Amino acid sequence: MAAAKTLTFVFGATITYLSWTAYRRTRAAALRSLAVGFAIVTAGSVLGGGVDLIGDLLPIAGSEPVILYGVLVQSVLTMIGFGFITYSLYRE
Repeated sequence: MAAAKTLTFVFGATITYLSWTAYRRTRAAALRSLAVGFAIVTAGSVLGGGVDLIGDLLPIAGSEPVILYGVLVQSVLTMIGFGFITYSLYRE
């Protein structure tokens, strides 16, 4: 899981960087929204994995609730990020 999250971070950060660079070059608001969306999706993946990792380290009886919190964090941030990406595609 750590390897998958690391690669997700690397690719997500690369896409975010390229989108942000394109925004700075063109000043197109759609590219700014695209970069923000990818940044949020990437952060959601990393934070969701972090919640899972921290939950595994805490002495809590039963790991199911901690796993659910990690999935919830990742899902909510992915939803928000995809909202920004969708908005960027409709923006002129």
